[in-house]
Amino acid sequence: MRYLLICLLLCITCTYSVTAQPLAAYVDIQNQVMVWDKGMIRKVDFMQPTAIKTGRTAIPYLDNSRSFKIYYNGSVKSLNSGFTNQFYVTDNLVGFLNQKSLNVFDRGVIKNLAGVCDQYFIADSVVFYLDSYKGEYRAYYNKETYPVESYIQDSVLSHVKVSDNIVAYVNFANQFRLFFRGQLIAQEDYPVKSFDVGRNTAAYVDIDRKFKVFHNGQTFVLDDFIPSSYKVGDDLVAYVTVDGYFKVFYGDSLHTIGFMNPTYQVNDNILAYRDPGGMLKVFYKGTTTEMESFYPSNITAQYNSLAYINSGSTLRLFTEGEVYDVTNADLTNWALNYDVITYQIGQGVFRVFYKGQEY
Repeated sequence: MRYLLICLLLCITCTYSVTAQPLAAYVDIQNQVMVWDKGMIRKVDFMQPTAIKTGRTAIPYLDNSRSFKIYYNGSVKSLNSGFTNQFYVTDNLVGFLNQKSLNVFDRGVIKNLAGVCDQYFIADSVVFYLDSYKGEYRAYYNKETYPVESYIQDSVLSHVKVSDNIVAYVNFANQFRLFFRGQLIAQEDYPVKSFDVGRNTAAYVDIDRKFKVFHNGQTFVLDDFIPSSYKVGDDLVAYVTVDGYFKVFYGDSLHTIGFMNPTYQVNDNILAYRDPGGMLKVFYKGTTTEMESFYPSNITAQYNSLAYINSGSTLRLFTEGEVYDVTNADLTNWALNYDVITYQIGQGVFRVFYKGQEY
């Protein structure tokens, strides 16, 4: 019984960490920083910041005096006064430079990665960076650092892409390499013609012009010819074949959408495209949803959601397979951050919308 209770508690904890609500932030009419967190709106700073960015679990900002602060887990942490000159936030990480010193804020813990850093890339769970003092490229993942690639003096890697939990790059010997879940993978020993990355996924055209996908440790040949176009998201690759078929690789299987060369965009888990009839459709985790009889010009997509203003001047939201008409009010502005919409009506009315509820 005790063992079962422990297992149940672990399951609940894991489920909570996966399904925890994202954050949202805005500056109100009094120039105060307001944060929406777990259904509550709270004031975190009394003056308008000089810069602010919103991640899924943290909100870093430079306050009015350029002190670097991070809102995390219900409170604001002041990290330094006037030293931070760059910062970036993702799902789980905040990377920031103090002069040339690279640091990472990872779920409440600060770690210095390099005393002198001249190049870095940050994603949801991984940081890929050049430690200029040690003379090597390194990766930070799951609170550990790994040596990845030797550095050639006065040169930097020019072909690098990172996304979520994967790094793809062409090294100084023109070899295609992947860093995935703490492992360096020698994917191709010859140059690739192009590549792109998403969560657990890298798509590329190899030296023989074959279109391949690396997904969760396996490599698939999708086509023997270079596609007309392709885009990579989280666990998916959308592409148009040379003979005009629109296809989606998802869940280790291939879906043929149809014979078309559509306008399309891929963001995280969302694939939005215009079909031959001009309709907006959304492919989400294996299911296609018809959204509109036209293709809006103002589509914003992120994480599990897509939002736009439709022909009836209504702010419409697709999130996790559900469709919501958020508001038809005359909006001053609106933004989608992860799966949360913030919007402003007039000068002083601010609202937050998440999974069918307005705050």
